[in-house]
Amino acid sequence: MTAGADRRDGADGAPGAFCRRLVSVATDFSSEIERLRHTYASIAAVTDPEALRARIAELSEQASAPDLWDDPDSAQVVTSALSHAQADLKRVESLGERIEDLEAMVELAGEEEGEDAAEILAEAESDLTAISKDLSDLEIRTLLSGEYDPRDAVVTIRSGAGGVDAADFAEMLLRMYTRWAERHDYPVKVLNTSYAEEAGLKSVTFEVHAPYAYGTLSVEGGTHRLVRISPFDNQGRRQTSFAAVEVIPLIESTDHIDIPETDIRIDVFRSSGPGGQSVNTTDSAVRITHLPTGLVVSMQDEKSQIQNRAAAMRVLQSRLLLLKQQEEDAKKKELAGDVKASWGDQMRSYVLNPYQMVKDLRTNFEVGNPDSVFDGDIDGFIDAGIRWRKQQETAED
Repeated sequence: MTAGADRRDGADGAPGAFCRRLVSVATDFSSEIERLRHTYASIAAVTDPEALRARIAELSEQASAPDLWDDPDSAQVVTSALSHAQADLKRVESLGERIEDLEAMVELAGEEEGEDAAEILAEAESDLTAISKDLSDLEIRTLLSGEYDPRDAVVTIRSGAGGVDAADFAEMLLRMYTRWAERHDYPVKVLNTSYAEEAGLKSVTFEVHAPYAYGTLSVEGGTHRLVRISPFDNQGRRQTSFAAVEVIPLIESTDHIDIPETDIRIDVFRSSGPGGQSVNTTDSAVRITHLPTGLVVSMQDEKSQIQNRAAAMRVLQSRLLLLKQQEEDAKKKELAGDVKASWGDQMRSYVLNPYQMVKDLRTNFEVGNPDSVFDGDIDGFIDAGIRWRKQQETAED
């Protein structure tokens, strides 16, 4: 090492110390902390910690009622809402405390010298990065202000054009979303699976149970496109295939969607695909057709016809609820005289050949590692989609 380099390393001659000082000097902690405070204040104004505390007090009183569990479904709603409200409040309060701790740490570094100051500033740099990310995640949550955004999600994936490659792509997307849910510890329940003849899936419907699951995943709705060398083509040709993703909010017991018996046709049939314990040996699968709209819902993953019918009715009610909201939104736009061209349904491309790239066609967010995306690393796409949707709503207003 040259003498010049030794001088730059400082009196203690430690190369690491100089590197840490470079990082610290490059960071204007004063302006960064001010930025964090501004973002935090905006988030706190939306989340309203005082209202959260009042909500927690109200739910706690309900949860302590001696007859709470006389109605298990209602009790589950109360305890779940209480847990979520407590988690939201803790998340907001802890971020405020972490910003205070960061400021104190930077002030402490100013009172130290040499290696001690460098180590404190290096730790402050790390905390700054972590707090910024957590604030960004919380800010995304504040953008989910739709009526049904806080609800659980019901996701349906259907293979489209592309034959067996499309069916395989549908199964790849199922794994992508289940892996994403696992990363966040969100429970997933598969409701219905229709297997393709050669490989993959014709369609699959599953629930994701988490706060704001619908608001978060609803930006994933649309047509997904896969370009790759087909593993099912013995000539190794490139194949383009499509799969459709539909996301709807899960119906709740408080929702009131009347479905007259005369408006539905119920068919029963034998389940297909892998199964056991009478799943494929009795007519346990159920198909419900809503005659006025033509909506069709099939369920076959439960063991009994009664369970499949209940699950199918729940999904049908969810779809009718969303359809009602869409009709109301369309009516509002018509009254406003604001008809705009849309991007269409195709919203994301997964290209594995001749290059590797996953790109969202609405937000232009892209990643050069499709393997990580198919392994559930899609938070960047979801966050960009939520911000894009909010921008579209603001522009329309």
